[in-house]
Amino acid sequence: MSVGVSGLDQDHRHLIDLLNSLHDAITAGSGTGRLGGILDKLVDYTTSHFGREEELFALTGYPGATAHRQQHQTLSKLVLDIQARYHQGAFDVLSLEALNFLKSWLADHIEDSDKLYAAFLNSSGLQ
Repeated sequence: MSVGVSGLDQDHRHLIDLLNSLHDAITAGSGTGRLGGILDKLVDYTTSHFGREEELFALTGYPGATAHRQQHQTLSKLVLDIQARYHQGAFDVLSLEALNFLKSWLADHIEDSDKLYAAFLNSSGLQ
């Protein structure tokens, strides 16, 4: 799932690691504190990663930046809603189904949308 930009590839691996940690914690029946902590890390890192991508888009003049940013906003709203509802006590919002959706969304986003910027960023000197 490499996009050919080292820092962004590292981000993607870390996001996948966080999703896997969340999956492991859910299936192990971990307490709400542990699950909430992992969820918070996932939300924070997702926000940071999207910001890094968008900074590179601005730096290079990536023509697909607006559409890509809209995808980021859609997922950000979703994960922030899950996080808020979870911290308000709706613990069932963090289910395997929700997690599988997030994994699927991330994989599809990397494979489809992120790969679209790869060649452009590489041609702009980013590796």
